[in-house]
Amino acid sequence: MLSNILKKKEQLDAARPLPTHTLRTLKEKLFLEWTYNSNAIEGNTLTLNETKVVLEGITVGGKTLREHLEVINHRDAIRYVEEIIRNQEPLSEWQIKNLHRLVLKGIDDAYAGVYRAEQVFISGAEHVPPAAFLIHEKMEKMMKWYENEGALHHAIKRGAMLHAIFVGIHPFIDGNGRTARLLLNLELMKDGYPPVVIKVENRLAYYEALDKAHTTKDYHDFISLVEAEVENSLDLYLQAIK
Repeated sequence: MLSNILKKKEQLDAARPLPTHTLRTLKEKLFLEWTYNSNAIEGNTLTLNETKVVLEGITVGGKTLREHLEVINHRDAIRYVEEIIRNQEPLSEWQIKNLHRLVLKGIDDAYAGVYRAEQVFISGAEHVPPAAFLIHEKMEKMMKWYENEGALHHAIKRGAMLHAIFVGIHPFIDGNGRTARLLLNLELMKDGYPPVVIKVENRLAYYEALDKAHTTKDYHDFISLVEAEVENSLDLYLQAIK
């Protein structure tokens, strides 16, 4: 699959710069679907169209304040990802905490950007995240992996593994999944790939691939899932410029 992805990436790169209006509408489409699906995976009940309306500044009746904030916060977190890429900043724990702070802003400010101080469990998963007192050590180890071994991997594998390792640590009380998907797309977008959308209808396969990675250290299924979504996003861009 990776060889097909690389060929499609070459085609996309050869077509750059894309027409301004085309690029803007593609980004709006993917960012909307990314926000909708990432929140829906975590239980947000806003539909795709309702998510679009909230992004336009309109309140949807019958929905909670938290659901509205999750949409606005995710938009702001994407903007922060774009800022990191634009400024060519190396990834750091500080940036990860900032991303998480944006994800939980106004929802749970006491825990926004703050590593958890208690044990948590992942519903439906065999994997149990590490004890709270190990989080700083685990996050430091993750960053060392990212800066050394991770730097040797292709952006797709590096991004997928960073996502999986981060979720396995589960460093925050809430918002780990959204933050992980932001980190995945940060790595992809740094390398010139369009963002991927992990679709809510694929939630079961997504969770199962993550749990397999955490319990067996076999990341193949999860990397393959990410590769499939990378190809989908590339196909969307290539169709738009034909």
